Amino acid sequence: MNSGLLSVDEALARLLDGATAVPDLEQVPALEATGRVLAQAQVSALEVPPMDNSAMDGYALRLADLTAPGMRLKVKQRIAAGSVGVPLAPGTAARIFTGAPVPPGADAVVMQEFCAADGEQVVVNRVPQPGEWIRLAGSDIRAGSQILSAGIRLRPQDTGLAASVGIRTLPVRRRLRLGLFFTGDELVMPGEPLAPGRIYNSNRFTLRGLAQVYGCEVRDYGIVPDRLDATREVLRRAACENDVIVTSGGVSVGEEDHVRPAVEAEGTLLMWRIAMKPGRPLAFGKVGAAAFIGLPGNPVSSFITFLIFVRPFLLRTQGIDAVAPHALGLRSDFDWPRPDARREFLRVRRNSSGGLDLYPTQDSAVLTSTAWADGLVDNPPNQAIRKGDAVRFLPYTELYG
Repeated sequence: MNSGLLSVDEALARLLDGATAVPDLEQVPALEATGRVLAQAQVSALEVPPMDNSAMDGYALRLADLTAPGMRLKVKQRIAAGSVGVPLAPGTAARIFTGAPVPPGADAVVMQEFCAADGEQVVVNRVPQPGEWIRLAGSDIRAGSQILSAGIRLRPQDTGLAASVGIRTLPVRRRLRLGLFFTGDELVMPGEPLAPGRIYNSNRFTLRGLAQVYGCEVRDYGIVPDRLDATREVLRRAACENDVIVTSGGVSVGEEDHVRPAVEAEGTLLMWRIAMKPGRPLAFGKVGAAAFIGLPGNPVSSFITFLIFVRPFLLRTQGIDAVAPHALGLRSDFDWPRPDARREFLRVRRNSSGGLDLYPTQDSAVLTSTAWADGLVDNPPNQAIRKGDAVRFLPYTELYG
């Protein structure tokens, strides 16, 4: 690693050491809880299924009444899902449907494909095994068992699981309040005239979209004029209204870079130079009670540093413990003969043969590469890549979770 530069892992560890989960909890209906972070583990108060039930449409019977295939039994009852049968009398069977409670006395269900109805009787053409096609009470969930762990972002199947044991509301953490602002007198918004020397503010769209992907309540303070007093004013306001403040640009030492002195005047600031490419400068500090993270202004650098550093910080602040994305080992279908001394994050896309293609221009100003790609290769320092090599692939689907 270059002298004076922090490794990605060291910088991330320092960042996460400063992350504290928001303490405020809310009770929300389970119907509206998807995407929220569960604050407390959930335990089932009942068995699932609550009773023995049939896994198939067929006939419930007593094995003692069936000694050989082809025997006839009287069909004395019909049990549909949502209804309850009566104890099964010797020599009888019950017509039963999927999900219906198995009547007392029955110890197997024969699928209807192996039976033939004949008036008030059924011909059973197959002798079942004991317990065949019976789902036992509690075979899915036992009463008193934990069904959901604290610190997970609830998925649709999680809220469905909660509902299956009768949980109507769930305790979740308050949504993280994230403030964004952008510096640079050269920045204009799409739809405005693009005068000479001006550029459209793509970072506002990228970073705001990422914050929304991670379930934040976003407050967007827009483009701040390149003045120290204006920057300090927005910082003070954002610190009062948010848990985390994220900016892009303005953290270097140039005469027009006002974010750094503004944060130092209003709070505390650490400046880190990270041994990564793209994206070297990263600022971290506090303004009032709010955490502050300053990202590079370069569009690709801003995007990637958000994914690598801001994403896990936001997840940890939301109360999620497992913040590391799951990488895949995939085949490189490209050569990378001149690696950097810094850890690189290369924009790549999976191809139809299961390998990875490299975007032809890895310049940190080419935002097209981030839209073309479906993930990043996390390449160690000084690591050349040859076609056929296994590389560490971080799919966007993991980084957006």
